[in-house]
Amino acid sequence: MKLDDLLGEYYELEQQLADPAVHADQGRARSLGKRYSQLTPIIATYRELMAVENDIEAAEELAAEDSSFAEEARRLTADKERLTERLRQLLLPRDPADDKNVILEVKAGEGGEESALFAGDLVRMYLRYAEGQGWKTEVIDSTFSDLGGYKDITIAFKNRGTPEPGQGVWPRLKFEGGVHRVQRVPVTESQGRIHTSAAGVLVVPEAEDVDVEINDNDLRIDVFRSSGPGGQSVNTTDSAVRITHLPSGIVVSCQNEKSQLQNKEQAMRILRARLLAEAQASADAEAAAERKSQVRTVDRSERVRTYNFPENRISDHRVGYKAYNLDQVLDGDLDAVLQSLIDADTKERLEQAQS
Repeated sequence: MKLDDLLGEYYELEQQLADPAVHADQGRARSLGKRYSQLTPIIATYRELMAVENDIEAAEELAAEDSSFAEEARRLTADKERLTERLRQLLLPRDPADDKNVILEVKAGEGGEESALFAGDLVRMYLRYAEGQGWKTEVIDSTFSDLGGYKDITIAFKNRGTPEPGQGVWPRLKFEGGVHRVQRVPVTESQGRIHTSAAGVLVVPEAEDVDVEINDNDLRIDVFRSSGPGGQSVNTTDSAVRITHLPSGIVVSCQNEKSQLQNKEQAMRILRARLLAEAQASADAEAAAERKSQVRTVDRSERVRTYNFPENRISDHRVGYKAYNLDQVLDGDLDAVLQSLIDADTKERLEQAQS
């Protein structure tokens, strides 16, 4: 959409939101308010850019009489370049899922108990990062390992309010999916040898009921008893639920809640998110939207990142990012790592927009 069209839409939204009659319909008011919040950073940046351009013109005129204004004009020109670049980025087509919450799953992989402990480290990293961002989190389902790690865990990450473009849960976490590899001396290693193990991360936008239509006839629902570490039964009733979506073959199970109904609701929540992600992937393929981006074309079966404890090094193999602050990253200081992926994706999209 062109900037002039966005300006017109923004002014129209201002008028509508100022009308008390609009707020009688809370659903409509919420929808209009959400769109207004999305457009606000774009319009604010545009207005700031226009003001800077006027100031540059004035400074250049005054520089003919007072040379000190020449330096002011150069400073303002640098501001203009920065604002122009920001506006270009804000005007890029938005990911339809940008405002959605996220369901993130971490699963232990090769490496046995050490992998499960590493999965626990990743979970702590994401939870600490979410805390710093002011996001809400909810553990939907989890299975512990014998030594306190996670065989698998599913967590919902939720925005607070309407985030600015690029600052929500999905834009920040969507590139985390893939195989995360760790190199360190496991607690189970008696001779001090460095081992390599891995854990898998799956990130999907959380679907709302209106996003995905599920036919009850397409579901096979099985119930079983919940199990704890080592596989022992921790419940005397069949409260755990496994749902198989027959058309897609997707299988989801939940056992954390005490009742069968609660576990079914949580399992359906995960299933909706996975089906939405699958539908989006299919739509992207059909629309030939799959780009040759080093970020987006990484297969989930391939390693995306290595956490090397002896060197305190973290490396993201998709964009060549490397830093020696692994301890800080695992404590939730993820911004630089995530930003390297976001910047690579933005650069690719800007190049495509210009071609």
